[in-house]
Amino acid sequence: MNPIAGSIVLALAFAALQPARAADWKMEPAGSRLEFAAQFEKTPARGVFKDFDVRLGLDGDSPAGGRLDVTIRVASADMASADINKAIAGAEWFDVARHPVAEFHATEIRRAPAGSPAGRFIARGTLALKGVTQPLEVPLAWTAAAGGATLDGEFSVKRSLFGIGTGEWAATSVIGADVNVKFHVQLREAR
Repeated sequence: MNPIAGSIVLALAFAALQPARAADWKMEPAGSRLEFAAQFEKTPARGVFKDFDVRLGLDGDSPAGGRLDVTIRVASADMASADINKAIAGAEWFDVARHPVAEFHATEIRRAPAGSPAGRFIARGTLALKGVTQPLEVPLAWTAAAGGATLDGEFSVKRSLFGIGTGEWAATSVIGADVNVKFHVQLREAR
């Protein structure tokens, strides 16, 4: 075999052994939503974060090596009341003056357990909120479409782990222990 042909064969063999590169995806803000709900006296108290960003590295056919990065401007929390918004920005709740950003970073994305519908994944990472970092698993529903994709999911966090609702609000009899988080993210492939 001549040296040029040998080099080409070697390069092709090496390329075949490389894992598939995850596509990089950026959030389309106009079609994306990040919601949260706590129980206030057993009634859902709902809100949204208006300012957040999602970056995703994922090959839907081969999720190994994927990553998910979410950044949330906590001061953008809106519960449809100026008084409540002012209160949750305070030190007993989100303490936005000292902790303006919450972040979720996952460097492990795997397929959901056998029997789950296609396009279901689990992102394992850490949530940093109000100066506390905790491990978190987030279920993801991935749907690819021409020119883009969507990412949907829902999970719960214990507010006490992050010091959300301290002092008179620490008891779970008025404000429930769990906060439900739901998201719908429209994505486009980053170029």
